[in-house]
Amino acid sequence: MNERTAYPSDVSDEEWAFIAPYVSLLPEEVSQRKYPLREVYNGLRWIVRTGATWRMMPHDLPPWPLVYQQTRRWLAADCFANAAHDLVLLIRQAKGRNGQPTVAIIDSRTIQSTPESGGHGGYDGAKKRKGSKVHLAVDTLGQYLALTVSPANEQDRAHAGTLVAAVNAATGSSVQVVMADQGYTGASTAEAVAAQGMTLQIVKLSEAKHGFVLLPRRWVVERSFAWLARFRRLARDYERLPALVAGLHVVAFTALLLHQWSLISSP
Repeated sequence: MNERTAYPSDVSDEEWAFIAPYVSLLPEEVSQRKYPLREVYNGLRWIVRTGATWRMMPHDLPPWPLVYQQTRRWLAADCFANAAHDLVLLIRQAKGRNGQPTVAIIDSRTIQSTPESGGHGGYDGAKKRKGSKVHLAVDTLGQYLALTVSPANEQDRAHAGTLVAAVNAATGSSVQVVMADQGYTGASTAEAVAAQGMTLQIVKLSEAKHGFVLLPRRWVVERSFAWLARFRRLARDYERLPALVAGLHVVAFTALLLHQWSLISSP
């Protein structure tokens, strides 16, 4: 490819050195590869960061069908989830923590449907919007552990068991306590969490109404959602497949973790 102007979403040299082994499903020199793999990854990052449609990808990046098809391959192979989990371990160790967390914080947010997202959404009566619900688990630093997506009309507690099972798979069953808000109250939720070898701790709003008191650890997952809000593709549900909604959230988290790791590891 010809030289092009750099985009703010481009991966840095340090970040690419880390992520390249995870996204190299085939050797870099394979004969059928017309565009550098780094440029394909830059195209995906541009889409997630700017929120533009695939067909609006700039002409100095690889063609959008190629980037889209490669993105689907990456997501099917869990490339970004694997990279994110390794980055979390390294960042935790660099900050003096145990590599695997013992506490997870879970919550969800509803993202508005669009005509492109089709019929996989549902109506969230509490938020008064139709869309998809993103269920997220983070460690006490706010870093990605697991994520699932459901129609917005489904209750948080119905997906707690699936979410914490994914946390167990990602952390090697190191998590002992799961903290959540009152949306996860109920015996069935506690039993689903206990079945994964964890204890559910509900942080109730009534305990923090006397003056200004931060809800213990609950703010951490809210901050993680705020970090994701920087990626405009995640502002609404623009995807036809729920798996792609979840996958692009992991792509965004990986970009955040890569940036953080590059700051920590740079001399």
